Amino acid sequence: MPPALADLSLGFRRAYLDHERLTAQLRAWVEAYPELCTVTSIARTPEGRDVWLLTVGPEPTRIRPAVWVDGNLHAAELAGSSCALAIAEDALRLHVEPDAVDLPEAIAARLRDVLFYVVPRVSPDGAEHVLTSGRSLRSVPRDERIERGRPRWLVGDIDGDGIALSMRVQDPGGELVEAPEFPGLLVERTIEDEGPFYKLYPEGTIEHFDGKKIPSPFFLGDNPVDLNRNFPWSWAPSHESIGAGAFPASEPEARGVVEFATKHPNIFAWLDFHTFGGVLIRPLGHAPDAKMDQEDLAVFRQVEAWMTEHTGYPTVSGHDEFLYEPDKPLRGDLTDYAYNQRGAIGYVIELWDLFKRLGMERPPKFAQYYERVTRKDLIKLAWWDRDENAGRSFPPWRPFDHPQLGKVEIGGIDPRVGIWNPPLHELAKMCASQAQAFLRVAALAPHLRIGRIERHALPGELTRVEVEVLNDGYLGTYGLPSAKKLEFNEPLYATATTDGCELVDRGVSHQILGHLDGWGHGLHTGQNLPAYPGTRGSTHAAWASYLVRGTGTLDLRIGSARAGFVTPKITI
Repeated sequence: MPPALADLSLGFRRAYLDHERLTAQLRAWVEAYPELCTVTSIARTPEGRDVWLLTVGPEPTRIRPAVWVDGNLHAAELAGSSCALAIAEDALRLHVEPDAVDLPEAIAARLRDVLFYVVPRVSPDGAEHVLTSGRSLRSVPRDERIERGRPRWLVGDIDGDGIALSMRVQDPGGELVEAPEFPGLLVERTIEDEGPFYKLYPEGTIEHFDGKKIPSPFFLGDNPVDLNRNFPWSWAPSHESIGAGAFPASEPEARGVVEFATKHPNIFAWLDFHTFGGVLIRPLGHAPDAKMDQEDLAVFRQVEAWMTEHTGYPTVSGHDEFLYEPDKPLRGDLTDYAYNQRGAIGYVIELWDLFKRLGMERPPKFAQYYERVTRKDLIKLAWWDRDENAGRSFPPWRPFDHPQLGKVEIGGIDPRVGIWNPPLHELAKMCASQAQAFLRVAALAPHLRIGRIERHALPGELTRVEVEVLNDGYLGTYGLPSAKKLEFNEPLYATATTDGCELVDRGVSHQILGHLDGWGHGLHTGQNLPAYPGTRGSTHAAWASYLVRGTGTLDLRIGSARAGFVTPKITI
């Protein structure tokens, strides 16, 4: 008898796992339930780590609707890995511990026929550096640029304690000052402050330092690629899109994602976990809602309702509330790729509602939260960190004699747990709520089944066979309505072979049946208003017709690359 899921857990709901332990977790599931899950590598990083993809569901090679979950695209955003693993574990639980599933049976039954593709850590090299050294890092710890003549900061441990934190230097022109309410906490300087004042730099050294001019730190200074600007949809070079990489999917991690997705058009929903903020960001990223397919928007309103119900997170438009610069959309973004190029219900969740915990008033645009943290908010955060997070985020300063700058102090800020990611005691609750919301999204899958099979005997040992195929899923066989236009999103077709009998017209052995609508339509579409009652006709059904001579079997394969296939065997 295979072990219980609880016995296989390596603690991802209460800790942030390193690559070795994350790999061990995936292998533990595969070894215990080989009939339900497989693990494959979709890329190998320059440092030799695999980007693992876990497939959950029986008969993992059988084509049928699938959902994608990924996390840790950005190196420090470790909570995404834990939430992705939690969804994978809950997907397994649907099959191995069905009585322990906290879902209505109608949802659970539908989910058992959905494949889950889970990539818990897109940037294993980056995450490993953050976990082991604490260094600030956007995505990947490498710099393959040839042009390296400018002075820049090289982040790293210089005092030998194994962790790269921050450095402060007293300077009369410094922009920061210690908060009297919390000694050691650096806050923005005001004209009333008397000092001392400080400059703040990453722990590390300056390459090409002339002994006088200190370069301004830049978050991509020694790791110039942001994986979330490296995807092919609407990609732009680095002078237009900071961190874009040399060309679309130039990085092995991004390329592995793109290659897998291209070969798997059955992915109809795509969740990309990030931190922090406590918000769901949905398409469009490049235009207002008025330019969005309104049927798509209605489906996203359903996703929004579940997110509010199960997590309390608001939902915002990427264009309307999450542009860092007005009228400058993000380019090469993974969610834009998932929605626009792969036709999936693609969205981002920024885990960890830190702003809400601080009691901050929501600004007109959600992205303004990041720039509106006040001195008062920061002091509140520091006391919260001391009282509830074991002081992880604001360690004490220690004097150090820097080889280039002279006397500095090291410490002060470690954003890994408490700022970038939630404290460990909140991780399990977050994992559970995110899984509850996403499993409902996964249940929107289209679902094919055979309806009526009619046989009509005709003279001359002929039989007219009529076969009805139905979609009783929420979504149409195309997934999102706007995805119909994508070339890979083929309509349903039927192929027929015979054994013992024969088709009178062999030309009908391959028939194009077209797409089938689902029964769902999203929220706030006016469908509940009884002023003009009525629903769609039989747009969820199609018929295939065959004229067969003799007796034997008629074997059919009906479906498409996105919706999957049904294979009735009909005795004549």
